[in-house]
Amino acid sequence: MLERPSVEIAPLLLGAIVTSRGVSVRLTEVEAYLGEVDPGSHAFRGETRRNRVMYGEPGHLYTYFTYGMHVCANIVCSPAGVATAVLLRAGEVVDGVELARARRTTSRKDSDLARGPARLVVALGIVLGDDGNDLEEGPVRLELGEPVASFAQGPRTGVSGEGGSNAYPWRFWIPGDPTVSPYKASVPKKRAGAPSA
Repeated sequence: MLERPSVEIAPLLLGAIVTSRGVSVRLTEVEAYLGEVDPGSHAFRGETRRNRVMYGEPGHLYTYFTYGMHVCANIVCSPAGVATAVLLRAGEVVDGVELARARRTTSRKDSDLARGPARLVVALGIVLGDDGNDLEEGPVRLELGEPVASFAQGPRTGVSGEGGSNAYPWRFWIPGDPTVSPYKASVPKKRAGAPSA
């Protein structure tokens, strides 16, 4: 099922259950990344040590460290050798709520426990070392369900440059769900010494 491009798989993952270390999350928001043809993808410039898992077999977890403080998790799609993946952006904790609360002590309400990619990973107890995890046999598991009745799509959130534009409407979410993270357009980074606008 996952041996297809991420843009086809992403909406099918809405409503799927990810279970890890005592917590289960129902996915409500995801983003597709289409490898070497996608300027927003880690694989845009080819294979590296960091993104090697993306080029492997589908059905594995690709984790990475971002902003010097957060781990994010993706599901690898497409046949081996083609680097596409789906970022897990948000979800609803459906089992292990107390454990998720203990991991996410700053959340004021349960709808915030896995609202955003870094929060979702913390709630699930996913770590950088889970890179390459087999989603059928590893500690992080994926259970596909019936596709949701309807979904929305639009530009990816926080992606800089062309990859975050309307030309890449590859963020998919369940409309009206309180666990969906807020959309944030990327803010262009100013080079040191560059004049202010």
